[in-house]
Amino acid sequence: MSTLPATLFHLSDIHFGREDRQALAWVESEIARWQPTALVITGDFTMRARHREYRAAWSWLAGLEVPLWLEVGNHDMPYFNPLERIRDPFRRYRTMRAGLDRLIAPGEEVLPGLALVSLQTTIPFQKRWPWVDGWIKPEALASCLAQIDALPPGTQALVCGHHPLPERRADGRLLTHGGAQAMEELARRNVLAVLTGHVHDAFDLVADTPGGPLRMIGAGTLSHRIRSTPPSFNILHWDGNGLELHARNFEEGGEGDVLVGAVPEGPAPSP
Repeated sequence: MSTLPATLFHLSDIHFGREDRQALAWVESEIARWQPTALVITGDFTMRARHREYRAAWSWLAGLEVPLWLEVGNHDMPYFNPLERIRDPFRRYRTMRAGLDRLIAPGEEVLPGLALVSLQTTIPFQKRWPWVDGWIKPEALASCLAQIDALPPGTQALVCGHHPLPERRADGRLLTHGGAQAMEELARRNVLAVLTGHVHDAFDLVADTPGGPLRMIGAGTLSHRIRSTPPSFNILHWDGNGLELHARNFEEGGEGDVLVGAVPEGPAPSP
């Protein structure tokens, strides 16, 4: 199949250490088939941030002949080394990134009229347990907004983070701290959509915020830690005006609906 000139692959939650090797082989074949313009991965490359898991993640990513955009997830910080988590929680993630070629720069126009920007939703410690949910610090939101505001006039932004942005679920339980403000501020800007992962189910929803509507797109998992849907990833087609999403279902040979109707609370419990 010939590639469309404006095609992005959106993956998330590969979890090397619990990765689904058959699903990854399928993704490799789909990359060769579609030849996407870029590959966006929204965090959780590893299961426990072990060195061997990062080596496996690097080896897989380095073998992909496609430009890469990477975001850090909550599973990408040391789990068994609390001292390192305190002193330098993202060192292993940075080391993996530093060894990769073809990384897309923040604000770089990846498709005509469309640029990728980062919103960090992952922090090493929180005032609640477990430390798996999102937390958007004021400086992280300010950095994201500055990236958007620095884009050339007319360029739309795809905002990339790990955790979905809704701050609370229907019963009031806190999900992503600072998410409501982030959604409102992003809706006021030229943001095409927010790409995230974390919950292991794919979704494509529009949230009503005080700043206006905000499209939110989540990718599923490529690990054995499935939630309510099988392993999947997203293909995004950009025609210069709109973004068309196709969520690809591993168990159905690429077809079959895997989109859920609401943002799930979180991923499946760790085995």
